[in-house]
Amino acid sequence: MLYAIIASDRPDSLETRLATRPEHVARLTRLREEGRLILAGPHPAIDAADPGPAGFSGSLIVAEFESLEAARQWADADPYRAAGVYETVIVKPFKKVLP
Repeated sequence: MLYAIIASDRPDSLETRLATRPEHVARLTRLREEGRLILAGPHPAIDAADPGPAGFSGSLIVAEFESLEAARQWADADPYRAAGVYETVIVKPFKKVLP
């Protein structure tokens, strides 16, 4: 089943986010290689594709996991979580309708 992982960044976490990004992206790449990643990306803190020093307000990941518990465990092990980038993380089932 698909699950949405919706994370909100802590204030002033851009520097930590950028330093931790390679580890975070490596995990997402593994999901993609396994054919389980539907989409992933950050939420810019301002209305711009490149928010510059404004940074990001969080992230959205939609991926396939065996269960809600497996999705939560995966999200809890995210390098952004360990580094303190994420302030909150919500994991919930997701039903893809389109496209």
